[in-house]
Amino acid sequence: MNRTELVSAIAAQTGSTATAVDQILAGLSSVITEQLVKGEKVTIPGFVTFETADRAARTGRNPQTGETLQIAAKRAVKVSAGQSLKRAVAGK
Repeated sequence: MNRTELVSAIAAQTGSTATAVDQILAGLSSVITEQLVKGEKVTIPGFVTFETADRAARTGRNPQTGETLQIAAKRAVKVSAGQSLKRAVAGK
């Protein structure tokens, strides 16, 4: 499902306009991004949790040549499914 299909499905389920739903999704995306940039954790209980994790620098290996290389430290996004979502997907 792409964004357009998601917007249409939400609009149909809620009785809202596609334009309003699209604006809400844009706002949700913006707020989550802003909070993650600040290092904050964002949780929608039972559904999903977004948080950042610092990855340490490490040594890797080029699989084609076997040559070792340095992988720089970075900040990454972690996304975890909530219990309600996990149960629904598992069919429980």
